[in-house]
Formats: sequence, C-alpha cells, structure tokens
Amino acid sequence: MDVVTRTDRLMVLAICTVLAAGASLAGCASAALETSGSLASYDGLAPVDGVTTKSQLRIDKANVLAARSVAIAPTSFSSAASRAELTDMQQRVIANAVDRSVCVGLSDRFYVVPPGQAADLTVHATVTHVTVTNVAVAGASKVASLAPMFISAGAPIIVPRIAIGMGSLSVEAEARDVRGQQKAAFVWARGADIVTSNPRVAASGDAYDLAGEFGTDFSKLLVTGDSPFDKSLSMPSAQRVKSAFGGKPKYAACDAFGRTGTAAFIGGKIGEPPEWNDDAMPVTE
Repeated sequence: MDVVTRTDRLMVLAICTVLAAGASLAGCASAALETSGSLASYDGLAPVDGVTTKSQLRIDKANVLAARSVAIAPTSFSSAASRAELTDMQQRVIANAVDRSVCVGLSDRFYVVPPGQAADLTVHATVTHVTVTNVAVAGASKVASLAPMFISAGAPIIVPRIAIGMGSLSVEAEARDVRGQQKAAFVWARGADIVTSNPRVAASGDAYDLAGEFGTDFSKLLVTGDSPFDKSLSMPSAQRVKSAFGGKPKYAACDAFGRTGTAAFIGGKIGEPPEWNDDAMPVTE
C-alpha cells in the first residue's frame, strides 16, 4: 500500500490540470459519480471533492461517533458495473478489496463484529461503474517505468504512466443503524493518474487499487465523522501497516476478506494482475 504525500497529490493535480487544458491526452482517467439505487436515501448529499477524487456525502456525525461496533455486508456490483469486461473472479477480487480496506480502516475506532452478529452500524458498498484498464498500454507503461532503472544503475527516476487506457472506479456506500436508518452515505469516483497509479497488466488492475482507496476514504469518514479529504495526511496506524503486509488483522472478522502479503505487494509493484496474488478467500485458522 503506497503512502502518498500531500506534495505528491498536489503535483498530480497540477499535472492533470495542465494536460487536460493543453494536451490531447489527459493525465487522469475521468470518473463519473454514478448511483444505482442501492442506498436507502440520496437526500442531503453534498459535493465534497479531494485532489483526485469526486464525492458526495452526508453524515449524522453525532450518531456515527457514538457508535462503537460495526458489521460489514459484502460489497456488490450493480447491474451496470457488472457489464464491465471483467471475469467473475476479477469482480470478486475488486469487491473483496473494498471490504478488506473498509474493515481494516474501521478497526482504527470500531469493534468489527463477524457477519450475522448485531452491531451499532452496518455498512454496505456497491460498485456502480468500472472502466477497465487497457492491458497492452499498462504493459507498455510498466516496461517504460522499469527501463530507466537499468539505464541509471538503479537510481530512482520517475517515469509518468502513459496517459491512455487507464481505469476508473465509482462506488456508493452507506452506514445504517440497528433500526435500518441511514446514518452516513457516500458516493465516490476516482480514476487512475499518470503519477501515483501503478500500472498492472490486467483489466482489473486500476479498479482493484482504487477499491482500496475507496475503502480508506469511506472508513475515514466513519472513523472521524468528517470528510476524508479535510484533514492533513497522517501516518497509517500500526494495525493498518501490519494488515497491509499480510499480518493478522486487529479483529478476526476482517479475516472474512482474506489477507494480502509480501507477494501481493511485490506483485503489484512489478505489474502483475491482482488476482494472481489475491484469491479473495477467507482466512481460516
């Protein structure tokens, strides 16, 4: 899991703005806010955007902050999102990446209960749109990014990703209380960019990585009660770092969404398809 600094994000915004204004190829894949009707209500949603993210949200801050336990209903694909050119396995891996990221993020403040148990809040996300990654272009981008390492004897050289064929992801999610009343709603969309997005040679590549970004943002909304884009970036908690490298999660309930480890981390860096190293299967011990 990459830790991107505020400077990096501002640089991405500047690059995207320049390219979008003066070039034929944009530096950030476009992503539209899309809804599927899965939320209990869309009333009161207000636009709140990040540097590279579009979103609309509503939160009952007092009630969300008063909650102590949370259950996670598995992420689903809308009928529209299901039409993306992804295999069943790729869809399952993307949906599971959302749930794993949400579970780990919520563990910073909530007690995460196993499926079927009562909780103060129950969260559910629906993938509403996927733009698949162009495999050939992603492969060319990865080769281009690795070549300078050999030319410069391993010295780090940033090579922007080829600005076509990048993927995007749109998701909507909500948190409901024990009476089924909506306490938070979040509609989110983001595309890959030429600087911070790592190209993977798979149609699912960008959507998989963005699924983790969505999970981080949604869990931050519920943990803090505020927009996930308002606060300055901070170091991830120890339990997040441990989980990112395949360690045992803080709560056993998160093992329902499997674990990733060093192989998955390295595989992502060298551009392997996410489904090669993430089978989205529960951990049983």
